[in-house]
Amino acid sequence: MNFPYFLAKRITFMGHRTFSKLIVRVTIGALALAISAIILSVAILNGFKQEIIEKQRGFFGDIVITKNDLSASFENTPIELAPQTLAQLRTLPQVIDITPFATKAGIMNVNGEVEGVLLKGVDKSYNQLYIQKNIIQGDTLNFSDGGDTQLLISEYLANRLGLNVGDKFIMYFIQEPIRRRPFTIQGIYTTHTEELDKTYVIGSLDLIRRLNNLEENEVGAYQIRIKAFDSLENTTAQINNILPSQMDASNIVQQMPDIFNWLNMLDMNDNIIFVLMVIVAVINMISALLISILERSSMIGILKALGYPSAGIRQVFLYGSIYLIGVGLIIGNLIALFLYFFQTNTHFFTLDPYTYYIPYVPMYITWYEVVGLNVAVIIIGMLTLFIPTMLISRISPIKTIQFK
Repeated sequence: MNFPYFLAKRITFMGHRTFSKLIVRVTIGALALAISAIILSVAILNGFKQEIIEKQRGFFGDIVITKNDLSASFENTPIELAPQTLAQLRTLPQVIDITPFATKAGIMNVNGEVEGVLLKGVDKSYNQLYIQKNIIQGDTLNFSDGGDTQLLISEYLANRLGLNVGDKFIMYFIQEPIRRRPFTIQGIYTTHTEELDKTYVIGSLDLIRRLNNLEENEVGAYQIRIKAFDSLENTTAQINNILPSQMDASNIVQQMPDIFNWLNMLDMNDNIIFVLMVIVAVINMISALLISILERSSMIGILKALGYPSAGIRQVFLYGSIYLIGVGLIIGNLIALFLYFFQTNTHFFTLDPYTYYIPYVPMYITWYEVVGLNVAVIIIGMLTLFIPTMLISRISPIKTIQFK
């Protein structure tokens, strides 16, 4: 028979001391709040980072191949990849697709309002799934009808210029000579990213080819999407090894270092929240354990007088602590997972999209992260609680029995 476990169960479940019961409940509540706060903070920060990264990846791709020059123009120097080079790039294990695009600066003049934009030209091979997710009116580009006069604009530009789906207008392209082209609004999208929504409109690559007098297969750049974002650096290096010397592949982290440095700094918030919540939980557990030891000092004295070792008595209180940690973690995990699934399915908690780039509080966490956080709290808690149990060896049987 495991006597320490038997005694711990009797004390924990059948004790009648009101004050210690109150402390136990407070400790369980504090531990539940701590683990739920840790899980939710990790889920929110993970979700926030994932949403921001997916916005950038969806619009710009993971890796962009351009001409290796020092041009700072909005319009990239035309390039053309040989068919064998394209075939070799597509054999890389992480590459999902390679699509051409080009950009060209233009001026929208609508109802007396003038707005400078950057036309991103794509063709039928371009995956419009990301754009489709962000379409709020109309539809994506329809290349079966040619698509040269179709245009996707942001909600910001639509409101600014008073445009709706189906409206027609003229866009001017500054070159020699100045060219003007008619467009029809095919769809209106919103990314909730001010820099994108104010700057970009999406149209046909063939139109830009004709405006810039490009050859049939010449493009401004190639956009590559990969499977795992974690392999970005390695895949970029592999692509550069295949490309001819006059071309260069750069990934989205290299192109937008400010955004990704900022996202990396968010990891520090996770660590701070974890440390603070664990400190709060440990302080409460230590307080509960010390109060339990002091309230049971007479029992400890009797057990010592009967010859029971201090190590065995320590086990009694550690078993009780395991119970507190277990109940607290179960309640905390249930609270966190309920809120997690509730928010991911309903998007009940909202944000200002033009401040946070996202209209709702995003959450994402994996099961192994949840397990890892729980295991870390258990290990830290048990290692910390072993220290106050050392007080048991300093309790004198004679004094505690006399006190009783």
